[in-house]
Amino acid sequence: MNREIRQAQEALARAREALEAGDRAEARRMARQAARLAPRQEAPWLFLAATSEPRAGLAYAARALEINPRSRAARKAVRWLVRQIPRSERRQAVLEARLPESMAVSLFSLEALAVRRLVAPQVLLPAVLLVLGSAAWLSGQPADALQPQSASAPLAKATYTPTPTNTPTPTVTPTPTPRPNVSWEYSLDPNELANEGRWIDVDLSEQRVTAYEGATPVRTFIVSTGTADHPTVTGQFRIYVKLVATDMSGPGYYLPDVPWTMYFYRGYALHGTYWHNNFGTPMSRGCVNLRIEDAKWLFDFASVGTLVNVHP
Repeated sequence: MNREIRQAQEALARAREALEAGDRAEARRMARQAARLAPRQEAPWLFLAATSEPRAGLAYAARALEINPRSRAARKAVRWLVRQIPRSERRQAVLEARLPESMAVSLFSLEALAVRRLVAPQVLLPAVLLVLGSAAWLSGQPADALQPQSASAPLAKATYTPTPTNTPTPTVTPTPTPRPNVSWEYSLDPNELANEGRWIDVDLSEQRVTAYEGATPVRTFIVSTGTADHPTVTGQFRIYVKLVATDMSGPGYYLPDVPWTMYFYRGYALHGTYWHNNFGTPMSRGCVNLRIEDAKWLFDFASVGTLVNVHP
């Protein structure tokens, strides 16, 4: 067994321990390390699917399927993740994940997209992945079983490349919603995301957005994020659509032509702001407000699929 495979096994074992202990951030960090060491093994991608926001998780599960098209664990993970995405967004999410055509077609059926709540979500996916996705990988397989499982080229970094859209359709900004139950102490070392290339960090406590190139900060902006009544979601997401301008509306407000908008989770976006100049103070209904010139720079810097890391 070569050194990298052994190190990947060790990282994945630690990811498993962290996930069982409820520390999803540490599990995700160790799974990213395992994916860098063994990019052509399905288990690291399954763990990333288990510890990520559903849209990103779907892309990771698709990676696992690309490696092992017969993986029952990956197929179960895909079906579970699809059911966590709002019905109105599922078709687009499936297309963005670039799933195998046969599975994408089956997911578009009414039966496959039916909402079923057989087990609590926070229990089901980790259980499926731990039992089906990692048990064999961690059980001391012979070295030849851990070598690449297909003759295809090695997989790239843990990102997905959704099909971008150039149709600027009006999108309603989030209505008052509680902060998702993401309990993790933020201690991320930028080096852990160096393989992402370009990515964006949103620091809610400092009201700052930092654009990174690998582990190097390129530019930092003062922003306004969600108020206590309308908090910004925390976690790791990916930009799924970019709009040069779009209308935003909700209870008691209508904002036409909001510039340089990049949605990263449902109705949450990074965008330019012309209706206030109180940056550095939480002001929004959940979005990340930037000065217009800053939003333009960030819009040009990022692309569809860019990681957005949001933390307290």
